[in-house]
Amino acid sequence: MLQQYHRIQVAIDGSSESELAFKKAVAVSKRNNAELLLVHVIDTRAFQNVSSFDSAMVEEVSETSKKTMEEYVKTAQENGLEKVSYFIEYGSPKTILGREFPNREHVDLIMIGATGLNAVERLLLGSVTEFVTRNAACDVLVVRTDLDNKPALKAEK
Repeated sequence: MLQQYHRIQVAIDGSSESELAFKKAVAVSKRNNAELLLVHVIDTRAFQNVSSFDSAMVEEVSETSKKTMEEYVKTAQENGLEKVSYFIEYGSPKTILGREFPNREHVDLIMIGATGLNAVERLLLGSVTEFVTRNAACDVLVVRTDLDNKPALKAEK
């Protein structure tokens, strides 16, 4: 029996890796007749270090995120996907993408781009992708190739 997914989450962060994950998620959602849930997380910890914290800054980031996500929805619909929605979340990307959102929204597949960090950044910051793969309760697909299954990421030296 083939695995059938119903609610597919894809993380959108503006990186080329998340763009690959989005494209593949659209294709997988179409094949499964699944709902695609686009998730962008605004990392509120980044604002804690700004001495002149201003709510206008959060509003500006939120508005930009909303416009970006609406473009992704439009692209998915233009590619034949009917059930697509977006969510903008606030907090830690790791816990939201790996635990909170999938549990709350009953996600059965998470599609996420391979890390865009280099080895030093991964050591210091930790990878969101790594956290999600270790902590998610559902299946996780780490996207490393383009739609033709050709390696899309440069080999790390």
